[in-house]
Amino acid sequence: MYRLSNSVIGFLNLFTLLASIPIIGAGLWMARSSTTCESFLQTPLLVVGFIILIVSLAGFIGACFHVAWALWVYLVIMLFLIGTLMALTVFGFVVTSRGGGAVVTGRVYSEYHLDNYSPWLRKRIKDPHYWMNVKSCILGSKTCAKVVLWTPFDYLTKDLSPIQSGCCKPPTSCNYASTMVAQESDCYHWNNDPNILCYECDSCKAGVLEDVRRNWHKISVLNIVMLVVLIGIYCIGCCAFQNAKRAESNYPYGQNRMCKTRPRWDYQWWRWMNERRHQLY
Repeated sequence: MYRLSNSVIGFLNLFTLLASIPIIGAGLWMARSSTTCESFLQTPLLVVGFIILIVSLAGFIGACFHVAWALWVYLVIMLFLIGTLMALTVFGFVVTSRGGGAVVTGRVYSEYHLDNYSPWLRKRIKDPHYWMNVKSCILGSKTCAKVVLWTPFDYLTKDLSPIQSGCCKPPTSCNYASTMVAQESDCYHWNNDPNILCYECDSCKAGVLEDVRRNWHKISVLNIVMLVVLIGIYCIGCCAFQNAKRAESNYPYGQNRMCKTRPRWDYQWWRWMNERRHQLY
């Protein structure tokens, strides 16, 4: 039973080790995607994934060498990781619950408005230093390279991604034929220069946040599955840890340990039998 308990916990650690790979992969996918330029949600995801990977490796080694205190440390850290991943998932759902595009009459694509998103996301995206990094990412990805070559007919028949809709064109409501009519502030930020376009528009920031919202909802499904798996592994790991503690003592599995001032009635009998066995062998 001792070997079985350590085999079980070793297998669970190996499974957790492998389960951390999708979390890391999801974070790397968000970081390397040509249309994903946000890092404030992917960075915590990468951190959690790498911590799970390292802790699972430590737990696997502890199980192989039958070190009960190492398994105890592993379970404590695993509990912290489960809480962190749960908080990160809930936080992601809360800050990305608002948003979505507005239908544009006569167009296939939608347009996005910054006021529709959560205050935390708006405050983050409006930070000048952070927005400079996001804008550089969009320019480097050449997201607008094809859109700037579109004809008026293309705008009527083709769809746009949220970032393309907000950053690569002025808002559809803009009327540049009339200079006397008050228009949206984004209409004045638009410039035909490929390096400027509408990158300073609020609609561009809203397009990036919509991309964040869609990507995070996909990642949250994976996070929920991982939470269920990790909680199950943690519960079984606790049982296996108790078995490992019994196996480390001088008691065979299934017999009581002396943990009180007055041990149970069978303790003295078991001790006498154990001494006789050592004398014979």
